[in-house]
Amino acid sequence: MSPDFPVDPETISGKPVAVRRESFRLLRYFSIAALLSFTLVGLALYLMERREIVFFADVQESQSKLFRDAQAELSNETEQTARRSLVKAQEAANVNLTHMFANVLWDAQVGPFLARAQAVSPNRCRALANNDSEAANACQGEIGLRIKSLPGFAELDQRAIATMRNSTVFKIKVFDLRGLTIYSSEHRQIGEDKRGNAGWRSAAGGRAASELTHRDHFSSFEGVVENRDLISSYIPVRRGADNAVVGVFEIYADVTPMLEQIKTSSEQLSRLVAANQGKIEQTAKRDIAIVAENSGDLLHVVGGLLILLLVALLFIVRRGQHIIDRQSAAQDERIAQEHLWHREKMAAMAALAANVSHETGNALTVIAALGQQLADQLEGDGAAADAADNIQEQSRRIFRMTRQISAFATVSERPEYTSVNPVIEAVCYFFSFDRRFRSPIEFRAGENLPWCDLVPDYLKEVLMNLLPTLSGRIGIETGPCSKGVRIRIRVEADGQALNPEDESLKGSRMEIVGQRLDDMKGRLAIGENGKLIDIELPAVMREDSPH
Repeated sequence: MSPDFPVDPETISGKPVAVRRESFRLLRYFSIAALLSFTLVGLALYLMERREIVFFADVQESQSKLFRDAQAELSNETEQTARRSLVKAQEAANVNLTHMFANVLWDAQVGPFLARAQAVSPNRCRALANNDSEAANACQGEIGLRIKSLPGFAELDQRAIATMRNSTVFKIKVFDLRGLTIYSSEHRQIGEDKRGNAGWRSAAGGRAASELTHRDHFSSFEGVVENRDLISSYIPVRRGADNAVVGVFEIYADVTPMLEQIKTSSEQLSRLVAANQGKIEQTAKRDIAIVAENSGDLLHVVGGLLILLLVALLFIVRRGQHIIDRQSAAQDERIAQEHLWHREKMAAMAALAANVSHETGNALTVIAALGQQLADQLEGDGAAADAADNIQEQSRRIFRMTRQISAFATVSERPEYTSVNPVIEAVCYFFSFDRRFRSPIEFRAGENLPWCDLVPDYLKEVLMNLLPTLSGRIGIETGPCSKGVRIRIRVEADGQALNPEDESLKGSRMEIVGQRLDDMKGRLAIGENGKLIDIELPAVMREDSPH
């Protein structure tokens, strides 16, 4: 039986196997992970709540602004509607007033005077207006003088002033269908041409037109007035069976008190709107404060629940860590106990080997001496000489056996510079006597190997725990590697391979292997589906090393 086990300078490509039990600090890792997780969750909740508060505040502000703009628009629209209603109402009043004035004065005085004024032509003034405005104004002044000099003007002026006295009408004008002002309570305006005025054109067309104006100074029947709000209305005058427009009245009515009332009402409405807006803003602030308070309470409740959950989980994990620590301690104690048993067993074997060596040493020495003496005396007798030589050979064999047993059983707890070959050879020799281990072992020692600084007994424990897990023909060889020394164990194809995942191997046997490899700073790698095992040990060079 001489199988070939080639030695490569490098280790196998199999992944290193961690065979030693690692102490997992569950409480530490869980505490860190849980603290980070709960902190992130709490921070996320806080940021979400803050965003909700900001969003609610933005919504409240948007609604408040919308209500403020709507109220301002309503207040402005109310004032404008009141102004338009005032203009419409005053226009209706001016129309009625014009009808009354026309009924009183038109037929008797205004109509005849209008007919006489038709003799005054504005054409020359209109021609001048296209080229020279000053000449046109002078021309209109002349026309006014001519109209005022017509018969009936004084009576018409007196009747008009008397009719409108103590009323809200500040001024009245009469226009013919040519646009010429034939009468005005403000005499300097008589003779003006209003043909281009939009209000006059509307009234001449049969539709009344009015507008609201403010005058700092205004000439009225009772003199000059200041800061007045007036509504001027151009109103058509209809006469005859066909109800045709025969002239146009312009009436200026004072609406200052009514407009002030509108302004007062508008100011009251604005104050009411401002008060309502203030209430809305106060309500919005109160709602935001309530939401913020509720959000704070929610965060406190959620934070408290998270803390309680964290404390509960930490308590559970702490209990689990205690259980793990107790199991780990028990396992370490078991490993230590097994190591102690190993030491005691090896010490007993060493004591037994020493006793055997001591008890048999003298007898073997005597037997060897007698065998040598017998061989010398029976040198001529071939059969007797062979028997004597056989006695000496068996004596030497027993000596070697006792030395190997003593070397194997030697226990040392201190590192020393050792060659691995004698240690492996002693282990292989020991297993050859163990009836429970029926696997044949072939050991091929490498040459010129560097020495290792280790406890020889640790290497024995590694091999004594690994080899019983294998079956079939086993080859062990040593050789150099990049780390130092490599011990390669190969199992034949029909043998039982090493499977570190096997539950039966996950106990103290593989843990002892891992622990001792860690103590020796070694490494274990498995390849070829568990049929090839490499053990790498670091080597040191000494000046007194035999290699």
